Amino acid sequence: MEQYAIKGGNPLVGEVEIGGAKNAALAILAAAIMTDETVVIENVPDVRDTNVLIQAMESIGVIVNRIDRHTVKINASHIHNLVIEDDFIKKIRASYYLLGALLGKYKKAEVALPGGCNIGLRPIDQHIKGFRALGADVRIEHGLIITDAEDLRGSNIYLDVVSVGATINVMMAAVMAEGKTTIENAAKEPHVVDLANFLNSMGADVKGAGTDVIRIKGVPKLHGSEYTIIPDQIEAGTFMFAAAVTRGDVTVKNVIPKHLESISSKLLEIGCEVEESDDAVRVVSAKALTHTHVKTLPYPGFPTDMQPQIVVALGLSAGTSIVTESIFENRFKYVDELTRMGANIKVEGNTAIIDGVERYTGASISAPDLRAGASLVLAGLAAEGVTVVDDIRFIERGYEDFHLKLKALGAQIDKVNTERELQKFKLKVG
Repeated sequence: MEQYAIKGGNPLVGEVEIGGAKNAALAILAAAIMTDETVVIENVPDVRDTNVLIQAMESIGVIVNRIDRHTVKINASHIHNLVIEDDFIKKIRASYYLLGALLGKYKKAEVALPGGCNIGLRPIDQHIKGFRALGADVRIEHGLIITDAEDLRGSNIYLDVVSVGATINVMMAAVMAEGKTTIENAAKEPHVVDLANFLNSMGADVKGAGTDVIRIKGVPKLHGSEYTIIPDQIEAGTFMFAAAVTRGDVTVKNVIPKHLESISSKLLEIGCEVEESDDAVRVVSAKALTHTHVKTLPYPGFPTDMQPQIVVALGLSAGTSIVTESIFENRFKYVDELTRMGANIKVEGNTAIIDGVERYTGASISAPDLRAGASLVLAGLAAEGVTVVDDIRFIERGYEDFHLKLKALGAQIDKVNTERELQKFKLKVG
């Protein structure tokens, strides 16, 4: 099994290019099948989740050609199957986006119940509520979500909780429904806006994305488009905190600074310097970090996907910090691994109480999920000695060339496959 071997202690210094947003790419790739004309999508991250979704699309007859590593050409005019139950698709959460896309275009679809990281309960009741409001019959049988409708008709839909997935799914189904649809209490995340912009580039009529009310006028069909995906807010935030925990100086390039405001604000609070330009953010960590309090919230609040990264930083900050997780109830599983490295963290329900320590020490640890895995790598970069991170397949679901980008900033990190390679790394780093 592949592992990351890390020798901590080097400040990260330099520039890093951020790739396309994974969460936007998954929604946009799914939406691309809603037209029979050719769609070209640029800035697609080459990560496991996007590649699995593309495989699932190909399994039902979608033609996907890679123009280069980050550009795909998609033609969905020969879809021959509306049932997606491939074993791969069960491994990623975004499998359910194919429901909204296929339901919108063909008025029926069957997709395997989604998988993804085990970070807590993520029900699909709001997706089902939205589809039913548009006139679809929805049921779950034999591990499949089955939807079909004679016609889809616009409706007023109030989401009981702010759900990114439900907002995206209902938006896709509604763009080809007859009449007007209003989604209230909609998610406002940047990737929701990016999907709306992409759908509009194909001829949809979506207004209000980025606010809590989205208004959609249904159209009979969509046309081809060329579109570039936004930069990844969470990848950018991860490298910003990598600078913080290693006492480094990193310029994160190809970003939209506005999407990073909640992250930049917390870095300033704990003692980092943050400089913004048009499409870059520089983080300098030149003095001892200090404590703060954090509560994860839907956008524009502090992202739940950045919670493990800030906990790693606060674990090295002077004083006591409190982090409250309000989105997922099972997102502190990585704390046991961080404790093995010397962190002093007590978890009570959805709250972590963190007493900062002077240093972490290297240990053999396992990545429990995507974002926690990345955060444990950051801890290893800041630790004294060698850290070995197992289960890096989780990390590769959402970070492209993670260890190579870190190496380019001066990190001592390698991907190793065998015990012999691990011993060789240990000898190399002394």
